[in-house]
Amino acid sequence: MGDEPYGIDPERISATARQVDGMVRQGVEVAIVVGAGNIFRGLRGTSMGMDRATADYMGMIATVLNALAIQDALETLGLATRVQSAIEMQEVCEPYIRRRAMRHLERGRVVIFAGGTGNPFFTTDTAAALRALEIGAGCILMAKNRVEGVLDADPRIDPDAKLIPMITHRQAIERGLKVMDTTALTLCMDNDLPILVFNMGDEANIGRILAGEHVGTMVTSDSGEPS
Repeated sequence: MGDEPYGIDPERISATARQVDGMVRQGVEVAIVVGAGNIFRGLRGTSMGMDRATADYMGMIATVLNALAIQDALETLGLATRVQSAIEMQEVCEPYIRRRAMRHLERGRVVIFAGGTGNPFFTTDTAAALRALEIGAGCILMAKNRVEGVLDADPRIDPDAKLIPMITHRQAIERGLKVMDTTALTLCMDNDLPILVFNMGDEANIGRILAGEHVGTMVTSDSGEPS
């Protein structure tokens, strides 16, 4: 939502699309998992007295709106895209089919995964970890809003919070750091899937990452940095 109080900021969507375009032009196969905190959060609905499963389904449906917005911005730049949703909406997107998603990636299309996992009680963090493992992704790029990576404290509480350049999945879980939710982190740890947490507000960051520069925080299963 950028600087808007709610909904979709066209400039923020365009900025995201430009960064994805830069990746694709370098020959990277890109799949995107979107959340919907700019529209509706399931946990917020629960705090208002809504049934948790109902609230989560509403949040998953809201991710389709964001996926379509990103698809439109990417196609404006000339990229071929496909939206796949774990909740079927065949009039606007494909159902999630793993082999079809992998085929799209092989053909140079950007695949946007919507609908979370299709199940309540699971976050889009878990959806990102699950889809990354299903398609054989080399790394999850965890885009953050105006946060450079994983910090050793909550900057809203501690103004002296410092960036952690590298940490293991287990350390992040044990220290309760806000990388991903515990289910997603555990899934990545068990399958040795690295996560790179970075600030997407700086449009040059993805280019730096692809060039091999150290950006943000690398989360791995051991203390060594993956190639």
